Amino acid sequence: MQPDSLQSQNQLLIRQRIRMMVNQYEVHAVAPDGSEGPLLAFAQQKRLAFKEQVTIYTDDSKQYPLLGFRARQRLDLGATYDVTDHAGTPIGLFRKDFAQSLLRSTWHVEQPGLPQITGQERSLPVALLRRFVDSLSWLPYHFDFVAGGQPVFSVVKKWGLRDRYVVQIQHPQVDRRLVIAMAVGLDALQAR
Repeated sequence: MQPDSLQSQNQLLIRQRIRMMVNQYEVHAVAPDGSEGPLLAFAQQKRLAFKEQVTIYTDDSKQYPLLGFRARQRLDLGATYDVTDHAGTPIGLFRKDFAQSLLRSTWHVEQPGLPQITGQERSLPVALLRRFVDSLSWLPYHFDFVAGGQPVFSVVKKWGLRDRYVVQIQHPQVDRRLVIAMAVGLDALQAR
């Protein structure tokens, strides 16, 4: 996938592959009829790593890295994750807002040239149920990311045996690589 083609995407489909020792995610374009289009990226995260790191490749052969994100510190309840391109050049960052996340998960996304983007679980009742009723922790969560009161992107988890997400991108200048990193991070890091 060429960077210009990736940047032109306004909707993405992300689904998790079920594997024993790693978390893997496929990122697909959306076809004109709304079905799953071509593979745009493939992400892999080792489980039980001391310092969270996820590499996102151009495809599932894992030959060509596209981007990655890595925690700045080993253990941090409000960890910051730096997002870099394949050469290690910074794209942006995202971090969990620990205090606000006690009731409703909240993330902040930063990209040079754009105001800070804040993403929060859409439904407070669902957020509270997921936190305080253990048997309902499987409920899907949806995030809306905004900057200056304007929508930037959203991540909607779909029902199913494996995790699937629809990502809608409204802001033309937000880097799609940063959006992909945050969307994958929501699944890979949300329970931490």
